[in-house]
Amino acid sequence: MNRKDLRKRVLDNVARLEPEILRWSDYLYRNPELGNEEFKAVAFLREVLEEHSFEFQGQVAGLPTAFVARSGEGEPRVAFLAEYDALPEIGHGCGHNFIAASSVGAACALAPLLSELGGEVRVYGTPAEETSGAKVVMARAGLFRDVDAVMIVHPAGETAVGRSSLAMDCVEFIFHGKAAHAASAPHEGINALDGVIQTFNAINALRQHVRDDVRIHGIITNGGVAPNIVPELASARFYVRAAKRSYLNTVVEKVVNCARGAALATGTRLEISHPELSYDELITNDRLAAAFAANLRSLGVELDEPEKGVGSTDVGNVSHVAPTIHPYIAVGPSTLVAHTEEFREAVVSDAGKRALIVATQALALTGLEILTDPDLLQEIRAEFRGRV
Repeated sequence: MNRKDLRKRVLDNVARLEPEILRWSDYLYRNPELGNEEFKAVAFLREVLEEHSFEFQGQVAGLPTAFVARSGEGEPRVAFLAEYDALPEIGHGCGHNFIAASSVGAACALAPLLSELGGEVRVYGTPAEETSGAKVVMARAGLFRDVDAVMIVHPAGETAVGRSSLAMDCVEFIFHGKAAHAASAPHEGINALDGVIQTFNAINALRQHVRDDVRIHGIITNGGVAPNIVPELASARFYVRAAKRSYLNTVVEKVVNCARGAALATGTRLEISHPELSYDELITNDRLAAAFAANLRSLGVELDEPEKGVGSTDVGNVSHVAPTIHPYIAVGPSTLVAHTEEFREAVVSDAGKRALIVATQALALTGLEILTDPDLLQEIRAEFRGRV
């Protein structure tokens, strides 16, 4: 069968699935769960995928709410990432219900063709994107190493392919001092909060001497218990970001030295930890991105120029072990900001629902190309080998 006919079959499959895709998104929207607690979401998605003849493997990489679902066998192997964790208080303010529904929808649209085409389609259930970044653990476990293409579409205020993301480390500093009465015997105390404050001052001075792509932002997580007690314990947590992992490592060491200097200056004892997993920068596979962009245009979608990425995602870690794209599709105006109630509602608006179906179509059509175009597959593989 020629590719034009195959494309029509895929689009027909998406059309038949449309009511279901919208229902999947709506179910997740109405049942938000925090990272690593997405048990209802996983049970729901398992039922959906098994209904569509996917083989389901749960609790992968030792993670209770991670999974891999497979249909077909052999090469090439096309993977879609499903995210389904929500945010505290505002629920799906990042649109992960949209992400899960589009990825599962694309996989289910392709699965009926695999007996003719050969190859394998996978859905990776990836919990806790907003917190502990399960994709980091899954990538370390080697779950993506045999995959030829990994795709995920994120709702946004723009439609763009090729946006980057920053590598990120989390660093926590705990300063230990000595308590004393702050009025009658301050000379007997060692102020742990002074260590935190001097760390912030030193980091603020450091900002002038790092590259423009660097972002350093932090909060005081413990500043003492009462104004009349010299704080014996104080702590701060920072996110440090940069465009490349190699330079990020250099900046993190500078930030750590700021805290070390603060501890020396204040006479406090410093404890350093990395309480969250580290994210690598996203390496977009340009050939795969170009195929996805062409499919969006074939569906009548106009693309915006991608903004420079200043956020971070655990998809970056996946992109270092398999060819990956992380495009965005507009669900509202360009002023739309993620992690807000407005974003949450835009994702399930009429415009958001239309974008969900278009995203599913573009994912499925791009997956079809990988399965049927050996030249494209080789170009994707060659680019990946040359850049990683």
